[in-house]
Amino acid sequence: TINQMITNLRETTLVNREQDWLKSNLAKFTQMLQGQKDLKTVTKRILSELAQVVTAHYGAFYILQQDENSQSHKLSLYSSYGYKSDKNIPTVFGIGEGLVGQVAFEKERIMLSKVPSNYINITSSLGKAKPANLIILPVLFENDIKAVIELASLDEFSETHLDFLSQLTESIGI
Repeated sequence: TINQMITNLRETTLVNREQDWLKSNLAKFTQMLQGQKDLKTVTKRILSELAQVVTAHYGAFYILQQDENSQSHKLSLYSSYGYKSDKNIPTVFGIGEGLVGQVAFEKERIMLSKVPSNYINITSSLGKAKPANLIILPVLFENDIKAVIELASLDEFSETHLDFLSQLTESIGI
């Protein structure tokens, strides 16, 4: 009975610690975003902070923009984190085009845990490696797509990270 109580206490403490982490980081982002007017600055700060909080090593922030000539909507790369320019990596996606466009179309996240070897590499001066996890998240406001965030990490995103990202994208949309 005592061992069961210790196990239950340990599990409860862990859950409480994760909830505290989640709430404090959401509050940090909410405070950081208050009063910000420059979209470029906001998106760069979000990616920079997200990289630290969820241990992401690559990030891309796509903003939905309307093409004045064709009246179509496109997601354009607005800011990035750890991004290495490559002529083979597109910076604009139509709705439903590629995984970024698909997330915008379905308004649901897509997560890859077995990233193909020909996908992006996370690079530094010491080398490069393919990510362990890649997640693409919709940013919605009143159920309308406003942006898409793509993150890649050499580590796996935890359930707490996924909960945090889900709640944060709601906040960013607002």
